[in-house]
Parts: sequence; C-alpha cells; structure tokens
Amino acid sequence: MANPTHIRQSDGPDLTFTEGKVFEKVFTDGMALVEETAAYLDGPGRKLSQTLPREASLTYAAWSMELTTRLMQAASWLVMQKAVQDRDMKRSDAALDKYRIRRDDPPLDASAQRGRGLPDLFLDLVERSENLYERICRLDSAIYGNGPKDTKSPVSLQLQELQRAAETGAFDPLRVWGNAK
Repeated sequence: MANPTHIRQSDGPDLTFTEGKVFEKVFTDGMALVEETAAYLDGPGRKLSQTLPREASLTYAAWSMELTTRLMQAASWLVMQKAVQDRDMKRSDAALDKYRIRRDDPPLDASAQRGRGLPDLFLDLVERSENLYERICRLDSAIYGNGPKDTKSPVSLQLQELQRAAETGAFDPLRVWGNAK
C-alpha cells in the first residue's frame, strides 16, 4: 500500500496525513517546542546572553533571530495543517506556494558551536528546532510535492543581502557591535 502522505486526489493533496496520529504528534511536539524556546529566549536565555563573550554573544543574537523565524514558520505551517484538518481551510488553498515551507538556507549547526561559549541548553533547542523544521519541510514536500526552488521569503532575501554586505566589507557586524558598547 502507498504511503498516505504521497496519495493525491484530483483536486489536491490527500487529507490522510492531517487526520492521522503522526500529524497529531508532530503538531503537539512542534507547538511545545515553540513554547519552550520562547520561554527560554525570553527568560533564562536573555539573562545568560548578557554574560556571554563577544563572539558567542553575536552568534547567540543572530541564531536567536533565525531560530525564532524558523519556529514561527513551522508553527504557522502546523496551524495551517490543523485548519485543513478541521475543514476551516481548503486543501487546495494549503497547496498554494505562499503556504508552503521549504529550506532556503542551510541549517544552523549546533554541534559545530559546542564548546565555543554558547549555552548547551540553547544549542539543544537549536538542534531540536532544526530537526523539527527539517521534518516539516519533508512533510510539506511529501504532501504537496516539490514547489519552485528559487522562491525565497522576504526574510531570506534580506539575510542574503546582509551576508553579501558582510562578505564584501560593506557591513562589519563586529565593528557595529563595538561601537554600540
């Protein structure tokens, strides 16, 4: 028998996935991770970030923003799938490119940052969040098929511009950071 996530009907993706236990588990775990990460970043993580060495502090700030963005994208996708499940949204609408989720940028590599001054709990959250995001990207692709690969979100485009500016020397985050102190 075919995998239910790959079954399609003539009018769009099959609902089997959102009606199953796998979706409920991904939804529950994903939303719990969003809450856990938000609580950490707003509480102990915020206090701890103020005591980090300069380089670790810069990485923490950048990664916190990226982590928050990816988790919000994942949560939005999960909520949208829930709307499909509850018949509050048409499955054909959920297949539109604007609701799709895919990885445009490489994942954050928490293992490469271990031992470099970032808190282990933060790196654990990064790792778990990256795993969730990757899983949701695979599910999206399995349910709705592969969409255009060259479509980037506005946030991804701005991050690319910042990266290009930093690489060319037009923007030096370390210099800006030093002037802010």
